Amino acid sequence: MRTLLRGLAALPAAMLLAGPALAGDEPALNSGDTAWMIVATTLVLMMTIPGVALFYAGMVRKKNVLSTMMQSFFIAALIGVTWMVIGYSIAFGNGGPYFGDLSKVFFQGITWNGPFILGYGLGGDSEVATTIPETVFAMFQMTFAIITAALITGAVADRVKFSGLCVFIVLWSVLVYSPIAHAVWHPAGLIFGWGALDFAGGTVVHINAGVAGLVFALVIGKRLGYGTENMAPYNLALAMIGASLLWVGWMGFNAGSALTADGRSGMAMLVTMVATSAGVVAWVLVEWMVKGKPSALGAISGAVAGLVAITPAAGWVFPGAALAIGAISGVLCFWAVTSLKKALGYDDSLDAFGVHGVGGIVGALLTGVFAYGGLYKTDDPVKAVEYSGLLYGNPEMLWIQIKAVAVTIAYCAIATFILLKIVDVIVGLRVSEEEEVEGLDVTQHGERLG
Repeated sequence: MRTLLRGLAALPAAMLLAGPALAGDEPALNSGDTAWMIVATTLVLMMTIPGVALFYAGMVRKKNVLSTMMQSFFIAALIGVTWMVIGYSIAFGNGGPYFGDLSKVFFQGITWNGPFILGYGLGGDSEVATTIPETVFAMFQMTFAIITAALITGAVADRVKFSGLCVFIVLWSVLVYSPIAHAVWHPAGLIFGWGALDFAGGTVVHINAGVAGLVFALVIGKRLGYGTENMAPYNLALAMIGASLLWVGWMGFNAGSALTADGRSGMAMLVTMVATSAGVVAWVLVEWMVKGKPSALGAISGAVAGLVAITPAAGWVFPGAALAIGAISGVLCFWAVTSLKKALGYDDSLDAFGVHGVGGIVGALLTGVFAYGGLYKTDDPVKAVEYSGLLYGNPEMLWIQIKAVAVTIAYCAIATFILLKIVDVIVGLRVSEEEEVEGLDVTQHGERLG
């Protein structure tokens, strides 16, 4: 079986590509790479507005559609400011293993007319050079911070107080998202130093958002009438449009994380498509067998499950591995949203944890199984082995991935709980029962859908 899986994961093994240059390779600003990254950044922003906004809005009740869309839209602006003021500096300033320094607050001193070197001044292998200006890199990373925060709202849809949500999101982005991004993606970061693989955000984005959503749902409590009242989605057509925008935008999310327009970004795009397709097929088939009918909601949920799971692996695996990752995630996320949630009794309204949390864990761990280091470094056989997973003779990588997942879950859960308790005391987290019954569109924003 191992031989079969290894052969599947290696298809097509001829596509071996170089990764981003390390400092010392004397990179130069590349207009092609820069143009691609501007496009990729735009695609990732589209994932939140209007992608997540429509995806979530279509799955809530009519009285909460506008408020749900407002949450994603306003978070895009709120994190845009927060990231500029301090978030980027904490995430990508040099600093230490847990936090970046404050040298880049208000985007001071970022490069705009030359190539950006992440970790500049640290020296040796602790620097990663790019061929794009830092302005584009900072904007690309801003869109990641935006969508991560927006995803959390799905766990507490229909009952969260807008003012409390806004205060929490700012604090969470600064004190949870940015430190984890630094630990995982900055050369000085703790988890980066372990050699953990997270190509486009399995830990930083999806486990982070999923766990935060679960803790938020537990702290704020269940929706009124949960389990007894009809809470069917208002408009699945909106949700399907949103999911479609997520699928398309995710090409920028994953392929853009190569930071270049080259063969590795092309492979990341290809495996993203394969895994997503596998996630859809797997979820729909399981749902068909269990419930007797394949649903549109199941199809779009399977798509997101596949997208989430391939995210940490996209720059490290071949299409055969992507097929397995997408299918496994589709099945396990279906189990999480239909069985695990019911067994544990929590109300994760739109399954932020069931899809993003579980899918992110699945993807991060399977990266430790299927990763092939040659996709990153073809001219260094030592690096190729070092960044490979279990199926390519490096079981240590799976252990590293387990540690990275465990640390992310622990830090996110504890810090999120503390922040929620603080915000609840200061401004409150949940609307009153009367406001929840009337709907958040009217009570939080003074508007009606129609």
